[in-house]
Amino acid sequence: MKRNLFYAALLFVVLCGYGIPAVRAEEKTFTVTVTNEWNHPRENEPVVLDVQSLNCGFDVTSAIVTDEENEIPSQSDDLDGDLIVDEIVFVIGLPASSAKTFRVTVSSDRKPKEYPSRVFAEMLVSDRNGKHVPVSSLTIPGTSDIYNQLHHHGPAFESEWVAYRIYFDRKQTVDLYGKFNRGLEIKESQFYPTDEQLARGFGDDVLRVGSSCGLGTLKGWDGAKATHIEPVVSRTESIRAYGPVRTVVDVLADGWEYQSSVLRMRVRYILYAGHRDCEVQVSFGRPLKQEVFATGVQKIADGVSFSDHKGLVACWGTDWPVNDTVKYAKETVGLATCLPQEIVRSEIADKVNGLYQVSATGKRGFTYHIMFTSMKETFGYKTPEAWFDYSEKWKEYLSHPCKVAIKRKD
Repeated sequence: MKRNLFYAALLFVVLCGYGIPAVRAEEKTFTVTVTNEWNHPRENEPVVLDVQSLNCGFDVTSAIVTDEENEIPSQSDDLDGDLIVDEIVFVIGLPASSAKTFRVTVSSDRKPKEYPSRVFAEMLVSDRNGKHVPVSSLTIPGTSDIYNQLHHHGPAFESEWVAYRIYFDRKQTVDLYGKFNRGLEIKESQFYPTDEQLARGFGDDVLRVGSSCGLGTLKGWDGAKATHIEPVVSRTESIRAYGPVRTVVDVLADGWEYQSSVLRMRVRYILYAGHRDCEVQVSFGRPLKQEVFATGVQKIADGVSFSDHKGLVACWGTDWPVNDTVKYAKETVGLATCLPQEIVRSEIADKVNGLYQVSATGKRGFTYHIMFTSMKETFGYKTPEAWFDYSEKWKEYLSHPCKVAIKRKD
């Protein structure tokens, strides 16, 4: 009898779900209206929702976004590593002077929906046998040098259009990988394509940055030239989000001794699906005093430059992308950096860069944008005139952000 009761109880447990019933996930639904007041259409427009401002009353771990009956790929990003979602992100298309409404359901379910990724990111450490080991975050003392132990010298990330990498050293330089065709390549090429991959039409490194600011790297300024981020107590580089809609890469310089201050500076790079441009968010551990920084674009050999003298600086030129001038051919690229005019103090230059001095006294940070093209692109720009014209249109695009209105559905 006892044995029969035992099996009956066991069968009951199995039929009720293989164990103790799970706690029911909490959910809330919102309508999100995105309005494009600009008289131009917007493609792959990022929509970013701050989860804390939604006041859900529970820890959000996933979300589903729909446009009427169509589900839209999205991602739920934990940007500070506390296992709680900070932002919900998706990209959309909007006609000129139009608005669209979306349904967003957030949940405490810890299994977010998976979608095909339109972006990719990786950071690889080489072990003693030469095997590349993926890491998501790495911290080293400011006196250490791990540049050559990282496979592509720091985190690499890409959209279908372009790929970037950030050097893990005192330079923290933004370097570039140009493509012939749109698509994701870094997972296979790891920034260094083989001859066979090149024959199949893969892209490659297209810029030799040297000691310059490369494309829009934030630097110090000593009154005559841009300076690297040193000395520091420690450096940390992290991949905060891998996709499918955007990648987020953080570069943290902790204890940077600069202009009579000791700074904790985080530079966050955000690359969205369908974009060649990258958003750069700079934040500090305390409000800034009178510190002055510099950023812009490097000077390229055999190049020409452009500036609107109000925060936009661009260049176009041709040079070898690496020191090996036998195996590799010269590359032609266009670079552009766009800064908000309110942080611009003066337009300057040094031997290797065209720059703006920037400061944000009393503030804890600022945001600007960078982008590039490679002339090898089948979908890009072929002359400096075309590139500079597009750069001005890009600045206008950045100055007309969409408006987002959120309403909770009770």
